[in-house]
Amino acid sequence: MGYKVFIDGQDGTTGLQIRDRLRGRADIELLQIPQELRKDPGAKLELYQQSDVSILCLPDAASREAFESIKGTKARIIDASTAFRVAPGWVYGLPELSSKQRSSIRDAQFVSNCGCHAAGFILALRPLVAAGAVSPDYPVTCHSVTGYSGGGKRLIVAHEGSASILPARPYALGLRHKHLPEMQKYAGLAYPPLFVPIVGHFYQGMIVSVPLLPRILKKRITPPEVREVLAEYYHGEPFVTVMPFDNETGLEDGFLSPTACNDTNRLDLFVFGHDEQILVTARLDNLGKGASGTAVQNMNIMLGLDETAGLR
Repeated sequence: MGYKVFIDGQDGTTGLQIRDRLRGRADIELLQIPQELRKDPGAKLELYQQSDVSILCLPDAASREAFESIKGTKARIIDASTAFRVAPGWVYGLPELSSKQRSSIRDAQFVSNCGCHAAGFILALRPLVAAGAVSPDYPVTCHSVTGYSGGGKRLIVAHEGSASILPARPYALGLRHKHLPEMQKYAGLAYPPLFVPIVGHFYQGMIVSVPLLPRILKKRITPPEVREVLAEYYHGEPFVTVMPFDNETGLEDGFLSPTACNDTNRLDLFVFGHDEQILVTARLDNLGKGASGTAVQNMNIMLGLDETAGLR
């Protein structure tokens, strides 16, 4: 038996990536909307109701409008915007979040897909908070270097249309990035982290890093012990790999490549440092585990399918 899936916004960056991951799957029928009806609320509502799951790849305001039309129906939705990531009644779409998250996603009507920076940050830090190694009120900082595809069509044009290589550029310097609410909530923090995202001159891929100072942690812990906490938390996870602690594995001539997980749904976790300073780093594809890959993973779970189907 095949399942019907409608991607609302299939021509955007995330929508195209989801469609590519579903193309050719015999168990999935992708429903299409005529070009002239793409902004017709009635036509879209009909497809939401015909689908086993609909995936919204829309701006926040458009997702909120779509949700207003869906409320009161039995339509099941995965929303890829930031509109509902901490909203009541929505399940956060990050299956590796906890031992109960998959069952919550499976039974949910409304699932809000995780953000790309947030996925790396939460999966790097949450196990340490849960284990009591990092207290909820620890002054967490984070920097994240991402490919320019995460900025959508305008940023893609700016980078690919430039006559020169653009430098790496920090942004969201008002320190109110839209991923902060989910980063704080699902990492288990009492306060939002001080978060500095940076866009690099490469299309996709990202590295999210969280520095820790053992001298001000809730309890003293070494880098190998941090690595063991992460390894135990993610034991058996198909898409999360905790790398060995040796400050060398996974590096290329001493450099950590942000693109090594590209075109996969994989997320690699590294622990670097020494007894006085620790760096926990997540590497992922911002378009994969940070967006479309996790959306497909969530869809598979909601439909009772093998969650790795269609994913590398």
